[in-house]
Amino acid sequence: MTRKTWRNAILVLLLALIGAVAWGWRDFSRFGDAPLHVAAQGESIDIGRGSSFKEIVRQLRDQQLSTASPLYWRLVAVQMRVAGKLHAGEYATPVGLTPRQLLANMAAGRVLQRNFTIVDGWTFHEVLAALGKAEKLQHATAGLDDAAIMQKIGAPGEQPEGRFLPETYAYVKGDSDLDILKRAHAAMAKTLDALWPGRDKDLPLATPYDALILASIVEKETGRADERAKIAGVFVRRLEDHMLLQTDPSVIYGMGDSYQGKIHKADLTTDTPYNTYTRPGLPPTPIALPGKPAIMAALHPAPGTALYFVARGDGSHAFADTLAEQNRNVACYQLKRCSQ
Repeated sequence: MTRKTWRNAILVLLLALIGAVAWGWRDFSRFGDAPLHVAAQGESIDIGRGSSFKEIVRQLRDQQLSTASPLYWRLVAVQMRVAGKLHAGEYATPVGLTPRQLLANMAAGRVLQRNFTIVDGWTFHEVLAALGKAEKLQHATAGLDDAAIMQKIGAPGEQPEGRFLPETYAYVKGDSDLDILKRAHAAMAKTLDALWPGRDKDLPLATPYDALILASIVEKETGRADERAKIAGVFVRRLEDHMLLQTDPSVIYGMGDSYQGKIHKADLTTDTPYNTYTRPGLPPTPIALPGKPAIMAALHPAPGTALYFVARGDGSHAFADTLAEQNRNVACYQLKRCSQ
């Protein structure tokens, strides 16, 4: 082989090598910013504690999020200076997520957050039932009674009903239902502490807990924002006049599991601690978890003279000053015997 032939062969090899390097660099550059293979929204990757970089890449490949060479992943991580800084945890892998974005999330510890919403008007046991269905949440309350749960969250001796603020709470994998309950309990205490000092003067409510009880009744009586303060006003005036509250939701709460969706006349005369047709004043505890608007209504009831109200059947209520007027409203809206 002549010297010229050697030079040509070497030149061809160099050109091939340069071409291969250029192609590899373009492919590597494309990899870092190309979307991962996410099949559907809602997927995630859960990185266990102590996982090495090699194990993380293997998991990405096992979940078919990436078919790229582990070398590419290593080079991107080195380029981003995060190779030894990836945190364990569950990370969202939304459609369109790139390797660089995923590594940045892992380096910053931006783990996947889920939301749990406590709905205004739920009872405590409804909250527990919903928590039991929440995904990726440890169910530490399983097998505990109410007293044990309150002990666990740092509120020993408290009755749980009404003590948790309806709101949306974010959580991550590894959190427990007790964590959410503790935060919701603290949020309700903070809300009451903030609102109680600004209450209307001369309310027949001795403590913030009394306000919580009244707010829970208001919460169960109406879901209409324009009626909360009016209904609170009715109950405040009845308390001031030493009238029985006669609120059906409280009776229903006292019936417990015996309530089958309809209240009967006999239920109104059967005495329980929550029967406001047989016992004066507020019931002994809240009957649900009131939201902040219901608490505001209890602390700032609307002025007026109405002492009665009845549901119209469309979500609104008809208010009355006298029993005779109330009876006419009941005949009209409940018995469908409206006089023309």
